[in-house]
Amino acid sequence: MRSTGVDLNTAAWRKSSYSDGGMDNCVEVADGYAGALPVRDSKQPAGPTLVFPAHGWNHFITQLQDGRL
Repeated sequence: MRSTGVDLNTAAWRKSSYSDGGMDNCVEVADGYAGALPVRDSKQPAGPTLVFPAHGWNHFITQLQDGRL
């Protein structure tokens, strides 16, 4: 596994406002990491975490909102 150099030991995770409080189908993100956005599966909080470059995540979200994905 490749290390991102991002220490997530004190990450404050939050669920999407679009999750409607659902406990089984959410991703969580952690804010406060310059240039990076950690993402994890809410069902497996101790499981793997993906760390995306912030600009890549923003592009992904824009594509979703525009209906392109």
